[in-house]
Amino acid sequence: MGGREREKGALKSALVVAGGLALAWVTMETAFKPWLDRLRSSIARSDPAADPDDADAAATATLDDSKEVDVVDVEEDVKVIEGSQSSD
Repeated sequence: MGGREREKGALKSALVVAGGLALAWVTMETAFKPWLDRLRSSIARSDPAADPDDADAAATATLDDSKEVDVVDVEEDVKVIEGSQSSD
């Protein structure tokens, strides 16, 4: 068996494998079409930038959030007072 015959055999094998993979893909697409359509539509509707944990935290927000704002205001006042004392 010469080199040229081996190349032809390798090419035929590659074509048979590629044809088999294409046939398998078409068969799977046809067999699972309803499920794949639902999956693709849900993926299209999803927002990749949305974090589900953030949505849960926003839904369960309590009155404690206003206390955090007060703490921030107090910290800013302290920084202003400290800055004015250091410049004296």
